[in-house]
Amino acid sequence: MASNLLNQIRASSSLIRRLRQRARCFTTTEGHRPTIVHKRSIDILHDPWFNKGTAFSMTERDRLDLRGLLPPNVMTSEQQIERFMVDLERLKVQARDGPSDPYALAKWRILNRLHDRNETMYYKVLIANIEEYAPIVYTPTVGLVCQNYSGLFRRPRGMYFSAEDRGEMMSMIYNWPADQVDMIVVTDGSRILGLGDLGVHGIGIAVGKLDLYVAAAGMNPQRVLPVMIDVGTNNEKLLKDPLYLGLQEHRLEGDKYLAVIDEFMEAVFTRWPHVIVQFEDFQSKWAFKLLQRYRNTYRMFNDDVQGTAGVAIAGLLGAVRAQGRPMIDFPKQKIVVAGAGSAGIGVLNAARKTMARMLGNNESAFDSARSQFWVVDAKGLITEERQNIDPDAQPFARKVNEASRQGLREGASLVEVVQNVKPDVLLGLSAVGGLFSKEVLEALKGSTSTRPAIFAMSNPTKNAECTPEEAFSVVGDNIIFASGSPFNDVDLGNGKVGLCNQGNNMYLFPGIGLGTLLSGSRIISDGMLQAAAECLAAYMTEEEVLTGAIYPKISSIRDITKEVAAAVVMEAIEEDLAEGYREMDARELRKLSKEEIVTYVQDNMWSPEYPILVYKKE
Repeated sequence: MASNLLNQIRASSSLIRRLRQRARCFTTTEGHRPTIVHKRSIDILHDPWFNKGTAFSMTERDRLDLRGLLPPNVMTSEQQIERFMVDLERLKVQARDGPSDPYALAKWRILNRLHDRNETMYYKVLIANIEEYAPIVYTPTVGLVCQNYSGLFRRPRGMYFSAEDRGEMMSMIYNWPADQVDMIVVTDGSRILGLGDLGVHGIGIAVGKLDLYVAAAGMNPQRVLPVMIDVGTNNEKLLKDPLYLGLQEHRLEGDKYLAVIDEFMEAVFTRWPHVIVQFEDFQSKWAFKLLQRYRNTYRMFNDDVQGTAGVAIAGLLGAVRAQGRPMIDFPKQKIVVAGAGSAGIGVLNAARKTMARMLGNNESAFDSARSQFWVVDAKGLITEERQNIDPDAQPFARKVNEASRQGLREGASLVEVVQNVKPDVLLGLSAVGGLFSKEVLEALKGSTSTRPAIFAMSNPTKNAECTPEEAFSVVGDNIIFASGSPFNDVDLGNGKVGLCNQGNNMYLFPGIGLGTLLSGSRIISDGMLQAAAECLAAYMTEEEVLTGAIYPKISSIRDITKEVAAAVVMEAIEEDLAEGYREMDARELRKLSKEEIVTYVQDNMWSPEYPILVYKKE
């Protein structure tokens, strides 16, 4: 009898264990649990994390001492959004500073005011209208915001570390009120969106990026942190501006600069050991150096180098499919790259690795892949004759005899290179607006491809190498066009439309961050980044791709991010990097099927729903 009882207990324990495992896989963990707050009354209304405005129920108003502090009518979140959208249309004109203030910047001001008072409603509006508002909170409008940040600054958002804080960062990091931070976007403001050195104004790009982490990836907004590291500025206009908010001294260089970044990284990972740090808009000379310095020690990545590369790879693979060829034909593509900065070199390295992997992943495969690229910078074609060549660009310098066989020399112009190479792809990452002139585009008409691809990827819009109208009108209807900033499709006449694909980094970086978080991976490996890019490339159907659509619609961004994050989780498991997240440990994570991993990701994406607030005295 004792034996039977023991067996029953064991069976019951096993059943409970299985039920707990199943609950861990499929229980939604974000956005649906009561929130403990340590404030009441007017303090709640002034806290954008918890403020619901007129949506506080009567019981909450009593519980949180709000009765009498709000109008008596309780509104639903849908009613609040309807009121906001009506006001938005009315206030757009009033929010402008004058005829020269673009409507996009006026919209940013209004959205920012909502962000300042009610975060949940802000993200509800952003997610519901992501196609319209992503260009407002991110590129291209965020470029205008950064250029005018001292005048737009109203309420501090994020943290600021400066060269004057050396020796104090470890204690400073504890000034941030959140006990847990999952995602940090950090910049030093040295190369904002191709606009150059904007100093402390660069905090705007970190804020905008994290808005998209919340909207696209469902990161909890209470666990994200934008950071500005102010090491000075070399922008003479800002150095002389009495209203500039940052340090008015020239940038730190060399070991002094590295010491500041080292101290910041140590402080951040001491307080939050599992945080993910995305480096954003660091000038080229530091972008690669910092990436190599930290990537094998910390959970970090550089979106300009790795995110841009991943989106470009997905587009390049999509272009192969749009030519009616299988993706495995990618190593046969001849690619002319305009731009050898951090973004350009990042794309080159990623594309070479992708080609080499398809060719067998050995030394000869890497050498063969290298020969498919022709790189042009401000001085022209890069060959081995180049003096003082950038070490990062060195692997892609053409041998002199290779160049001469194509009738080219060191420093040959972009027009000459396109004329002689006759590429399948013309890829712009130069940050030089209009670089793809009529002469360059005319030269591309000689491409050996039946459907050449033009990627004008530089941001913001004014830095795009060409517009879609220019590309279609000069090269012809049968091209593939992609840009970094949004453009409208082109009416080609006779009912035909030239599609303008936006190769926006937001297709990948939210999924890379979310997948890393949910896998618990110790680092962000090349394999995880490759898995993200290939997932995006495969997201489009064959029918869609053959119309010239190589990127999906931004309106599907949460579904895209879910799939990309799942691909990142699966690759982290495959590489034995996954350590699990919360109750889902590494062993249980490895047991999940692909479908269960997708569900696991979806269940851990925060949604902007007002939580039940429960007051507890500290």
